[in-house]
Amino acid sequence: MFIPLHDANSLRHIKRQYVTLALIALNVVAYLATSVGGEDFAFAAALGLGYIPSVSHDLAVLPPELDWVPEPLTYITYSFLHGDLMHLGGNMLFLWVFGDNVEDALGHVRYLVFYLACAVAGAYMHGFIAPESNAPLIGASGAIAGIVAAYLILHPRVKVWVLAFARIPLRVPAFIVLALWIGFQFLMLLVDTENQISWAAHAGGILAGALLVVVLRRREVPLFDRRMETPRSVELETPDMKKPLEGDHPRWGRQQ
Repeated sequence: MFIPLHDANSLRHIKRQYVTLALIALNVVAYLATSVGGEDFAFAAALGLGYIPSVSHDLAVLPPELDWVPEPLTYITYSFLHGDLMHLGGNMLFLWVFGDNVEDALGHVRYLVFYLACAVAGAYMHGFIAPESNAPLIGASGAIAGIVAAYLILHPRVKVWVLAFARIPLRVPAFIVLALWIGFQFLMLLVDTENQISWAAHAGGILAGALLVVVLRRREVPLFDRRMETPRSVELETPDMKKPLEGDHPRWGRQQ
């Protein structure tokens, strides 16, 4: 639908998005760790660490050699596994563009709680819709969907650079692309019953993100922020033209 590239939205409350960077690193490391062992090991990891609804609902049992973690933990561990580089890259790009400002609005610790809770909500919704499924759910999309919903509620007017249809660069307000993206997820949940994408997990993450950002945000952080953010790199100080310019300046312009 679209690929996010950059948002003109500076951090206000934190110096660096440490949790976002750590989550990206952890996802990349997990992908490398599961892919270096080959397809068989990657599939075993998906079964052992992925969320399988039938196992979670006690309708099926994993072989002992694949029972890697206690069952409740798969509601979280699944979100750090990815099937291929496109799957990983897409999720991490969304996390990179939108995660820092959500972390800024919530604070480091509450943002981590928020991220994991959205992942859990995604798995829960997936299992609620398809409780008998034996296919493992993997990917950070549930948590990312929660971040998208939170960003929309926090900064709907911020201008975002995107590639529409993966080829047309556009700079548009966040509420246009993010609202369309969210609407698309719920539409596909209703009409697409055979795709390998878990639209239910996206929907669960969106609902959780929209609710939790209201509860977990800093007190001074408004919802539906009306201020137009200007990136620090392009902020200019307006000179007082009534005062003479200090220092020696070349007559014919700036020296290079």
